[in-house]
Order: sequence, then C-alpha cells, then structure tokens
Amino acid sequence: MICRITDSPVDMDELTDSLDSPELGGLCTFVGKVRNHSAGQGVTHLEYHAYPEMAEKKMRQVAGEIEERFGVTHLAMAHRVGTLAIGDIAVGIAAASAHRDAAFKACRYAIDRIKQIVPIWKKEYGEDGVAWVEGCPVDAETAEPQRAQNQRV
Repeated sequence: MICRITDSPVDMDELTDSLDSPELGGLCTFVGKVRNHSAGQGVTHLEYHAYPEMAEKKMRQVAGEIEERFGVTHLAMAHRVGTLAIGDIAVGIAAASAHRDAAFKACRYAIDRIKQIVPIWKKEYGEDGVAWVEGCPVDAETAEPQRAQNQRV
C-alpha cells in the first residue's frame, strides 16, 4: 500500500503497478489535475501545502476505512505538494479488488475522504488574486461531495 505526500510529480504507473496481483480483477484509478478555472474565475497555478507526517497518517486511516467498508486492501494514493501548473496531477489514487464494483467505490471514497480529513491546503492563484480553498465537505453516508467555497484574499 502506498500513502504518500510528495513534492515530485505523481507517477500513476507506479501506483497501478504497485497493485499487481493475480487475484485482482478490477483496477480503478482517479487522477485529479489542476484546471484553469475555479468558481467562475481563471486560475494560473496552484500551491499545495501539507503537514506530511499527519497527512500520510490520515491517508492510512482512509485506507483502513476502505478496507472495513469495501473489503479493498490493495490501494495506492499520492498527493503532490508545492507549486503545480495547469494540467499537473495533484492527486492520484488506484484501488484494486477481485471485482470492479469494490474498486470503483474505494476510489471514489478515497478522494472524498482525502478532501475531507487529510491536512492538505490549496492556494489558488488567478486573474483576480489569490484564494485559499477549503476542502469539500462530504456526507459520510452517501459520500457525496458538496462544492468547496473559495476565499479570495
């Protein structure tokens, strides 16, 4: 299992290759990339900041929750910190299981919980200034994210 905060580019091949096992039939991935807009405003780049030791501990907590909820034990997650350009991968998740349904659910749950509990902070730089972006609150029962609120400074 990989639960990593990194200042290097996220390598999706490394994440998926780490889950290679003959009993796994379904592999699902999520790639979160930096986009050029947010809340109707243009974005030029992002900065991610984290408390790495605590963030990785919380990522391992998410992995434990996924094992308990979905029975998925093959999981790899990496979140990048530092300055990221438009198109860069900010977060990569790979989940594998014997069947596809559990892998899909695990992947969705992982990104929602990362946004909810992992101490990573996003700062957006755009045409209209700089904004610290709050994480998306997620309904724990439905795993449905609500839209984040940007606070321009």
